[in-house]
Amino acid sequence: MSEEFTPREIVAELDKYIIGQTEAKRIVAIALRNRWRRRNAPEEMREEIMPSNIIMIGPTGVGKTEIARRLARLAEAPFIKVEATKFTEVGYVGRDVDSMIRDLTDIAINMVREEHQVTVQERARDLAEERILDMLLPAPASPSKTPATELISGPGFVMKPPDEVETEVDEAEARRARTREKFRDKLRNGTLDDREIEIEVFADQTPMLQVFGPMGLEEMGMNLQDLFGNMNRRSKKRRVKVNEALELLTKEEAQKLIDMDKVTQEALERVQQSGIVFIDEIDKVAGRSTGGRGGPDVSREGVQRDLLPIVEGSNVTTKYGMVKTDHILFIASGAFHASKPSDLIPEMQGRFPIRVELKSLNEDDFYKILTQPKNALLKQYQALLKSEDVTINFTDDAVREIARTAAQVNSEVENIGARRLHTIMTTLLEDILFEADGSGSAVIEVDAKMVVDTLHAIVANRDLSQYIL
Repeated sequence: MSEEFTPREIVAELDKYIIGQTEAKRIVAIALRNRWRRRNAPEEMREEIMPSNIIMIGPTGVGKTEIARRLARLAEAPFIKVEATKFTEVGYVGRDVDSMIRDLTDIAINMVREEHQVTVQERARDLAEERILDMLLPAPASPSKTPATELISGPGFVMKPPDEVETEVDEAEARRARTREKFRDKLRNGTLDDREIEIEVFADQTPMLQVFGPMGLEEMGMNLQDLFGNMNRRSKKRRVKVNEALELLTKEEAQKLIDMDKVTQEALERVQQSGIVFIDEIDKVAGRSTGGRGGPDVSREGVQRDLLPIVEGSNVTTKYGMVKTDHILFIASGAFHASKPSDLIPEMQGRFPIRVELKSLNEDDFYKILTQPKNALLKQYQALLKSEDVTINFTDDAVREIARTAAQVNSEVENIGARRLHTIMTTLLEDILFEADGSGSAVIEVDAKMVVDTLHAIVANRDLSQYIL
């Protein structure tokens, strides 16, 4: 959780995945830490301290979305990324801005439910084992309630004393208990995994239902989906192997053990106190100067006006209850290559008081991106080819040549940031990726000569590089 990290430690964690953009990392680290500071402030001031929403400005592929996503993962906070262009103002057919809070609440419910499942997992697995053992060893028929003195007698029949009958019953139960424990051991060590049993599971046969429209019809559509979902939730019998049955029944038992009222309450609290909404492409709804003439995109300012109450703090109705957005952190981003932040309506500009400009990536940044992060692109390709028993190594000169090529193409064609590395790596390794089929082990070394030979013709031909790189 964010409580465990100081701003300096948050930046250090972000550095493991994102190269450069130190200023942006510092800003979001402060914003995250401020949420913990607010929760620990004097109670009379707690509700008065509002989050400082952030707007990130920079070209595509420089790390805007990744910073926000990693920040949310670090804070274990509900996080949703939305595109401003997906929303329409009230009165138009399409998604209304309230839906981002409803979606964020759904994410929080799933997050908290999974956390609760972990806490009951051991108990759920024990209950699932008992159900499977009941199927493998059905309980014996109930003993007769007839007194021993009234049992039918015949030739050679000898009435056993009651204490002797009870002793035999106790021995039978003991033998059954020992047998059950032997089966439990076999179940746990996997001996019974391939045996098939018939279990009863619940199947949700509800088709996806979504209603688009103004004035809350989208929320009504989600409620209809829940209504029909409960009506169509039927059980059916399936023949599955024991190991699969154990997993299915464990999930089912875990659901029974979870207190959904508690989950809902905790999720709503987490959304309101720790939720993060990342609004991408905010520049696409910024109005451009038209010299006093109206343009065709009349709903752009309408989307901004609809966003205003959500960002500044309002109540949004969800199927789980009312959500207050006062303390949700909003991070907006945009390239602003065809517009500028001042083209946003003044009220919207005021709701994002902190602005940070992300810098374009250069050759040195590309080299670090290829080598330093925990999920570096070279490491990803090495892992992919390792599955085919192919070991691929990159010399330092090769990595620097790839970085130089990416910087050159970005400067000459279109600057798409670090995404350029994906196109270059795919083109560079196309033959290797095509030929690898797992038929035999191989060791391949990629050097600078191979990079130049493979990419030179494409880079030199500017028209061709527009389509391939």
